[in-house]
Amino acid sequence: MSEVTDAELVERCRGGQRQAFDELIRRYEKPVFNVALRMVRNAEDARDVTQTAFMKAFEHLQGYDSNYRFFSWIYRIAINEAIDLRDGRRRHEAVDDSLPAPGPGPDRSLGDDQLTRAVERVLAGMKPEFQSVLLLRHFADLSYEQVAAALDLPEKTVKSRLFTARQVMRDLLEREGLL
Repeated sequence: MSEVTDAELVERCRGGQRQAFDELIRRYEKPVFNVALRMVRNAEDARDVTQTAFMKAFEHLQGYDSNYRFFSWIYRIAINEAIDLRDGRRRHEAVDDSLPAPGPGPDRSLGDDQLTRAVERVLAGMKPEFQSVLLLRHFADLSYEQVAAALDLPEKTVKSRLFTARQVMRDLLEREGLL
């Protein structure tokens, strides 16, 4: 028996079957959390972003356009929530670089650990339009087409932003002597 599609689950949910939305959460909770974590760099905040994204998706399910993939829609909501949270936090408090960044454990070599922290630091400081394409392409492993759908951008724009974001990342890492 074939797996129920996202579109079918959305229709079932619109028809009153709330357990259909539970299945959508099961499918996408982990990737949405991972993208949120990379953006907000705090597990508790990432959980909040994930929960808020799914709540907003549920509340606005009637307005969901089934011509688009559900994962693109939920990722977009999550990215916007993460940006809002991060930007709101920046206005109210300074970032504490003494806190360990999420990433590899102590079993990694010092060089890998420094590079990972530097990548996360550079990523966190990037403009949201560059950060989101990098996260979706390289950390969520989405194709160019999927990133374009998730962000509602032409694929050409995604490729252009990725090129620029990678250049910025490389230049900053070279400046820190890590490349």
